Amino acid sequence: MGKQYYRQTTVLSLGLAAFLLGLVCARRVSCPDGPVMVLLLLCLTPLLLLRTKLSLLSIVIIGLGLGCWRGTQYARQLLPYSNLAKQKVTIHSVALSDAVYTDKAQLGFDVGQVQLVTPLYQKLPGSIKVQGYGEPMIYRGDRLQITAMLYPSRGSRQASMSFAKVTRLQTNDSLLQNLRRRFSSAVLSSLPEPHGSFALGVLIGQRTSLPTEFEEQLSVVGLTHIVAVSGYNLTILIHTARRLLRQHSKYQATCIMAALVTVFVVITGGSASIVRATIVSGLSIWAWYYGRQFKPLVIILLAAAATAGWAPTYIWSDIGWYLSFLAFAGVLILAPLLEGRFCANPPKLVGQLLLETLAAQLMTLPLIMFIFGRVSAIAVLVNMMVVPTIPIIMATSFFAGVMSMLVPGLPGWFAVPTLFVMTYVVDIVRVLASLPIAKTHAFMQVWQVATIYTLLFFLFVVLWRKAPKNGRIQGVKRPTLSEPVL
Repeated sequence: MGKQYYRQTTVLSLGLAAFLLGLVCARRVSCPDGPVMVLLLLCLTPLLLLRTKLSLLSIVIIGLGLGCWRGTQYARQLLPYSNLAKQKVTIHSVALSDAVYTDKAQLGFDVGQVQLVTPLYQKLPGSIKVQGYGEPMIYRGDRLQITAMLYPSRGSRQASMSFAKVTRLQTNDSLLQNLRRRFSSAVLSSLPEPHGSFALGVLIGQRTSLPTEFEEQLSVVGLTHIVAVSGYNLTILIHTARRLLRQHSKYQATCIMAALVTVFVVITGGSASIVRATIVSGLSIWAWYYGRQFKPLVIILLAAAATAGWAPTYIWSDIGWYLSFLAFAGVLILAPLLEGRFCANPPKLVGQLLLETLAAQLMTLPLIMFIFGRVSAIAVLVNMMVVPTIPIIMATSFFAGVMSMLVPGLPGWFAVPTLFVMTYVVDIVRVLASLPIAKTHAFMQVWQVATIYTLLFFLFVVLWRKAPKNGRIQGVKRPTLSEPVL
């Protein structure tokens, strides 16, 4: 068998994809423990030195083995949740989010760093959804004692506790938390409702003060993602900064973008979706700074393997994890392919945002219809009308909040630009949410979802094969598809 030279990106992509597949298999199949795995890997390692198809096969087998082993180990750590199901327990934990009022006036929030106190003393991995009473408000970072029945849960949380007795053991009085509260108060005092709460949702993902009616209207028109603690706004922020800093030196642009990512992550709290977006953005910025060409698929697989390897429950049951990476695939892969195929000239900033929004919507729509059984018939239209204003809202509302903190006597004057733009967005949401076609029930079967994503995969292949590899279309110079999209 002759030697064949494979690209490093091809080998890496196969290994990462195999690792993810191994994690999926671990949900149903247990993997041998350490000694057997080590022996298997040692036997396969020499094959990596061969530049043949056997080397690719060894990469796949090693990836599958590591993924299955990691998934099995994590599944064993989750066994206490099954053993304690429907039992009354007491835990010590740290709030991962600010509380919001839920049904029957309960405070709802997520907790992590879980330490089981009774009936056993044991650390538990993952997070728990809590709804309960006992404190007027819970803020992110507060250390709590919670007593209630423990129930199994689906999704990214490992369990849930309802009608819980919540006691604050320690308040989070850190400088960052106090600054965050002062900033929130400054924004709310500068803008009327729902504009103030909407601005905080866009900036830092804070939805505790968002009016219920307006939150439902955002859901109807498909705009909930812009007020959630998600990577969507971080992606928009970095993309806009990258376009605006083109005239500056590469070092200055990189430092500014890295600072923006750091500040955004610190303020929003580093949720799972923010971490995913941070990994993707960080790798893209690094590749651009060092002049490296990267494949968007490799970036996505790296982020997926890192997050799912850290917590396999993401790939097992977290719909948000899948929606995030489908949206990334739309922004990083589908949008550049469509641009290269159908745009004679590179689009401007607004056009780029519209194209990426459309691509992300197309990639996530089938899964949304399968999981939720409903779809907003005007979601694409509303996103195209609203998304280009998000960078403006983020910049002007941040300026208004900071200036209101520095000059408390004149909060309203600094918020005039924000109020002008946000009134446009709020009016669009309210008017279009009232349309009968805004909320449509549409459900897809598994085979239909699989068929659509298979067709999208072939669309990727066709567009990629027809895409310009040298960056030129009819004499027009454009970035190649391997250059960073962010």
